[in-house]
Amino acid sequence: MKKVLRIMLISICTLITVMVVFLATVYFVNLISNEREKGKIEDYGQKVLMDGKQMNVLIQGDGKETIVLLPGYGTASPVLDFMPLVNELSPYYRVVVIEPFGYGLSDDTDKVRTSQNIVDEIHECLQKLDIHKYTLMGHSIFGIYGLEYVNQYEKEVKAFVGIDNSVPKQEDSDELPVSSLQLLHQSGFYRLIVKMNPDQLVMPNVDDQTKDQIKMLTFRNFLDKSQASEAENFRNNFNNAQRLHFPKNLPVVFYLANETEEETPSWKPMHEDLLKNVEHGKVVTFKGGHYLHHTKSKEIAADFREFLSINESHR
Repeated sequence: MKKVLRIMLISICTLITVMVVFLATVYFVNLISNEREKGKIEDYGQKVLMDGKQMNVLIQGDGKETIVLLPGYGTASPVLDFMPLVNELSPYYRVVVIEPFGYGLSDDTDKVRTSQNIVDEIHECLQKLDIHKYTLMGHSIFGIYGLEYVNQYEKEVKAFVGIDNSVPKQEDSDELPVSSLQLLHQSGFYRLIVKMNPDQLVMPNVDDQTKDQIKMLTFRNFLDKSQASEAENFRNNFNNAQRLHFPKNLPVVFYLANETEEETPSWKPMHEDLLKNVEHGKVVTFKGGHYLHHTKSKEIAADFREFLSINESHR
């Protein structure tokens, strides 16, 4: 009997030791990798100083019209994520990609991520760049922030373009389990999961070097202070947006993904409802998933050029 108990005790201690060593290995590998990657992340764009913090911006193209691109939630590097679309638009327009605080190469911030604060920061950034007339083109969550923006700065915005953009009444606007996800990241298990299943990182069709940059920025920025606060404010930001409508005279086009429409039957009707009082608005559905700017950048750019041209002729 004593021999059996001794064997059981040794087995349990061995198992605990193995688990502790495994957890420690995952943690320290992540810690060391984070430090090494700091020196490997390449700079791009330019910095705009606001309230002692730097917001990163990329400007490409020298067209007369300006397009401002704004990312979906949690995008590791908005500049690199939007690159296929930037390359399609920049021969005809001046394209400005803004990386909000906590995204890409921009600084993190302690400021609460309400729609109002996010909108104010983007507007201040554009003012400091001496950009006063532009089209807003936003992916996903920026459908919510963009709605707030165009109501506050209607005279500056020439058109609004949503890329499978969020709408105020969608049903999946609940807050994320931020603390649990941050623990997953800090423990190193998020890095381990990505290493075991790299396809879970959604990336555009870019070269391997750019993909490596996106991956490193993903590990650096994942649920930082800004993104955590943004997630915690999802519900309030969506609820506050329900009082808003697009201005009657603002040209608006939504590019929706058929896969999202299939998953959420009310997706297209909700977008059409937002346009019911808009004089020049339309909804276009493309085959593909939520990241249409990765797979349909050429089609989006072509349709947008036509849409903007038609609406310019009506003015």
